[in-house]
Amino acid sequence: MSDAPHIENLLLIAVFGLFSILLVVEKFRPYKKFAGAGLKASFSTNASAFLINNVIMNLLSVSSLLVVAANYSSYGLLSSLPDGPWKWIASFVLFDFAVYAWHYLGHKWEALWLFHKIHHSDKSFHVTTGLRFHVFDQLLEVIVKCFCAVLIGAPAHIVVSCEIARMFFVLFHHANITIPGETILSYFIITPSLHRAHHSTLRSEHDSNYGIVLSIWDIIFGTRKVLTPKSIGLELIEAENFIQLFSLAFLTERRLARIVHLVPRKSPSQA
Repeated sequence: MSDAPHIENLLLIAVFGLFSILLVVEKFRPYKKFAGAGLKASFSTNASAFLINNVIMNLLSVSSLLVVAANYSSYGLLSSLPDGPWKWIASFVLFDFAVYAWHYLGHKWEALWLFHKIHHSDKSFHVTTGLRFHVFDQLLEVIVKCFCAVLIGAPAHIVVSCEIARMFFVLFHHANITIPGETILSYFIITPSLHRAHHSTLRSEHDSNYGIVLSIWDIIFGTRKVLTPKSIGLELIEAENFIQLFSLAFLTERRLARIVHLVPRKSPSQA
């Protein structure tokens, strides 16, 4: 237990270090160049979403996750396992599977997709896309993780470490970069190329590659797809600022399509 804060601090330093490195690599050696204006708007929207969501998460959710883990982890599956390497590994694997399952439901259950689609609304794909989430999407995920913390039986310091490690990989696989040996690596962990397919405009393509860290879940459950998407983002969903980002979650794509069709469009001769 005495080493836990030290491990968590090291993991946080690694996350911020990775974020900084990825920003630099994307700037000078991007996998794909996105339009300057759109990229700037994307960065601004994602950054504001992160800052506002982060304040709310700190006040309402992260603390509750830690309280639940600290008080009820003794009832879970791994509660009798000594606090050593095997408990850390088992906890990490089980949490990763839980997040994979939650991510899958976020695409398949329309009530959850309303909020999760905000993450997919980015027309660009870069490291800050990993910060673009609706606050309700995050709050629901925390509730699920609280339940998982009790079910798995991981103590608070392991829960925190797993969360920070997950943040590390979320930033990594949203990066607009290519990495050596990515094809082989993608059979073990989720890489940028795999997750880029997950952000395809086509739903038949973005309903795939739900893994966050480990690739094994997509392989086992047949949700793995290896492809290069022609376009990124969603057709009707677009947000240029945080207010739009928050509000769009309450409009279904069917309703948006109806609104768009009600608005007269210029014909090619009038354009």
